[in-house]
Amino acid sequence: MNTLPLVYLASQSPRRQQLLTQIAVPFEVLLPSDRAAAEDLEAVLPGEKPLAYVQRVTRLKLQQAKLERVRLGWPAHPILCADTTVALGDEILGKPQDLAEAKDMLLRLSGQTHQVFTAMAISHGRKTLRALSRSKVRFDDLSPQDIEAYVASGEPMGKAGAYGIQGLASGFIRSIQGSYSGIMGLPLFETSRLLRQLAED
Repeated sequence: MNTLPLVYLASQSPRRQQLLTQIAVPFEVLLPSDRAAAEDLEAVLPGEKPLAYVQRVTRLKLQQAKLERVRLGWPAHPILCADTTVALGDEILGKPQDLAEAKDMLLRLSGQTHQVFTAMAISHGRKTLRALSRSKVRFDDLSPQDIEAYVASGEPMGKAGAYGIQGLASGFIRSIQGSYSGIMGLPLFETSRLLRQLAED
């Protein structure tokens, strides 16, 4: 499927690594040297809508990763970046800062349908290709006990919207419309298509 020898994955997400492995894409993880600066990229601008946010953050991550590759002196290979955000209406639900915020997010998602946007970009040489995955997720009504137990598991931390669809939260989800892998953090159909396009060009 993929004739590219190697892709740099500019993400520390184990879920994205798992998904690339699933479609047999060889990769090396390319992480920023300044983790604090990388976290700052994810700050939401005043009045920013979820779709604009996820595309902007992906673009900035890609720029940072390209500079980091050069700084490290690594060989030129395609660089893959992605960012996922959860949106309840026009409100962005990012990664919870603490357990209280995780509980609040889950309470707000309870019984509601929200959207998950994953923007991705792959760059090699002067060429950059982009794609966007949009999905809808409906949560069941969650009891206070459900939320307490889930937050106590530690799973919500570090995840947009305070949940991971591939983990314990799968038992809360009534339905999804869209891309399961996109909700996890890397839409495999779009990834495969962009890699093929890059290989053919």
